[in-house]
Order: sequence, then structure tokens, then C-alpha cells
Amino acid sequence: MTPDKTPLALYVHWPFCVSKCPYCDFNSHVRDTVDQAAWRDALLADLAHEAAQLPGRTLGSVFFGGGTPSLMPPATVAAILDAAQTYWPPEPDVEITLEANPSSVEAVRFADLAAAGVNRASLGLQALDDAALRFLGRAHDVKEGLGALDVAQATFARVSIDLICARPDQTLAAWQAELARALAFGTEHLSLYQLTIEPGTRFATEAAKGRLTLPDGDDAADLFEATRQMTAAAGLPAYETSNHARLGAESRHNLTYWRYRDYAGIGPGAHGRRGGMATQRRRKPENWLAAVARNRHGIEAETCLTPHERATEALVMGLRLREGVDLAHVAALAGGQAPVVDSAVDRLVAQGMAVRDGERLRITEAGALLLDAILPLVVADEAAA
Repeated sequence: MTPDKTPLALYVHWPFCVSKCPYCDFNSHVRDTVDQAAWRDALLADLAHEAAQLPGRTLGSVFFGGGTPSLMPPATVAAILDAAQTYWPPEPDVEITLEANPSSVEAVRFADLAAAGVNRASLGLQALDDAALRFLGRAHDVKEGLGALDVAQATFARVSIDLICARPDQTLAAWQAELARALAFGTEHLSLYQLTIEPGTRFATEAAKGRLTLPDGDDAADLFEATRQMTAAAGLPAYETSNHARLGAESRHNLTYWRYRDYAGIGPGAHGRRGGMATQRRRKPENWLAAVARNRHGIEAETCLTPHERATEALVMGLRLREGVDLAHVAALAGGQAPVVDSAVDRLVAQGMAVRDGERLRITEAGALLLDAILPLVVADEAAA
């Protein structure tokens, strides 16, 4: 397999939050105190280890995720960016994103974060309704969130906002009004997710007790279709299942994942892909910190993926994109033929659910709603590949 020499993406995980949202299954933790100097040094050590494994690359993007990375000291953000761009020369248009909660306390840090090098903010508004925000366990209200959005738009070159729909009792008309308001803010990118019940969350407990019910399949489908129609009409069409952007404003970092290129992941629970190797850091913050102190990295597991595993991951990720997937790239990962069930693809094409154009396979708008059902049909298992 030809080594990946495309610009590298770096993911940095900051695991701490002020509180745990009831729907969240991300690796986030609430701690009374954080030794900021120790965490900065540990993240830099973890980064140095990854840099040694990935020499000779350029840096295309950095993404600070969490947790709540807007709680990171700007000096820590600056130190990580300085080190990363020393190890890997940055591309001229390097994209540096930081996830932020839209609170007035964190908005005060935005100018310092921009000075540290952040040029794109991903703001977790999540809802434009105070009752919904309380239900979602968010610490901000709509007024405070929109104030933080104003500061972000005045501070960062690029801004994305997150919203959650398909909330209990949410009507189609209510979501359309909320989305229309969000589109009027003028941000270049929106991440629009349907609420799901994730195992181990407080919402999962509530659902198991019958105290929480989400919209049924038909209602959820109506919300999905309305979202696609409204964002497209506003000039921010879906370029991925849940992500919408103006042309050229797509998240270059996330495109690295979906196009199945190399990315380094540092910090607790972070995953990475480098040269056919899957990396995973220790998840619990204290365990990760101890591992870095002991080994100078926080890796819990490194797994050499088989050609079929790499090709399958590339297919599953790439078919989420409006542009689809390059089957020649997938075949190269597989070391031969792409693991695609041709008969299933032919049926989907005949039904208007997919388009196959030479070496490119993509799911149509009609098929996007059924993507979760389509993927098992299209992707061949190892025995059939």
C-alpha cells in the first residue's frame, strides 16, 4: 500500500467539563481541580510520541475536542500548536478548530484562543429554546448562547454551530422555525444531529424507565428531510450525513476522517489512524496521565488493521459524504478489490438510492435517509470479499 502523504490531521482531547450532559457518551469528566501544568506537559509528551511515528508530513488541521476544550488555558493551546507546527510544517491554510460551550465565561477566552492560533470555533448551542436547553442539561440559556456566538463571529475567521433536533415532543413546525433562525445567523457551517439514546447516559436510564420517548421513525424522517431541504435552499447543503456548509467551508479536519486519511490523536481516549495502524489512548484521565508519566505516551492499544478492515472503514466513512467514496482508494487499501457487493449496488442504483460513476460510488439524497440500512448491504464481509 502506498504510504499516505496527504496533510496530517491532529486531534487533541481535553476531557474535562463543568457538568455532564445527560445525552453525552463522549469521554468527558467533571473534576474539582485540574493541574494545568501537568496536563500541558503530558499533552506535549503525547504529541512528541506521535510526531516521532509520523515524520515527513505537513499539518493540514488541528481539532481540540472534548470534553470542553474552551476550558483549556490559552497558553496550553498555544504550546500544543507551536509544538505541532514544529514537528509538521503547516499547510498555508491550516485549519485549527476548538469546540466551545457558548457561555459568557468561556467567551471571555475567545480572543486569547484566537491569539494562540485557533481560527475556527465549533460552538455547542444545541438548541434555541430555553426549555430544551434545560432538558439537555446545558448550563447556558438562549440569550447567553447568542451572546457567545456574537463574540465568536467577531473573533474567529470561521464559526460552526451545533444543534440537536428530534427532541421529545418536538414538532416539525417547531424545528423548522428553530432551524430558520439558526440559518439567519450567517455561520458558514452547521452540525445538525438527531438526539439519540446512548448506552450508559442518564437519558438511557430515563428511557429504560419509560420516562423519555423520542420521535418515532416517520417523524424523525420528516425532520431529516426538512433539514436537508432547508439547508440546501439556504446555500449550506449537507456534505455529510449531519454536517452542512457553504461551498469551501466544510470541516477539513473531519473530511480527513471521512476520506480515510491519516490522523494523530492525543489525550485521554483519543483514537488515531497512521499507516494502517489504529491507535487508542487510555480513556480515564488519571490513567492516561499516569501512562504518560511512565511511558511518555498515553497509548493503551496499537492494532495493525488488516487490508479488509481498512477498506471496510474507508467505505463506511466515505459513503457518509455527499461526494461519495473513491473505490480506487478503497481497493488500494484492500490490496486488490474494494469489498463492495456489486449486486446490492446495482439494485440501489436502479432504485435511485445510489450512483456509481466509474470509480466513485455515492449515496443519493433519496438514499441518505436510509444510510444505516444501506451500509450492511453494500459492504462485503471478509469471506465474500
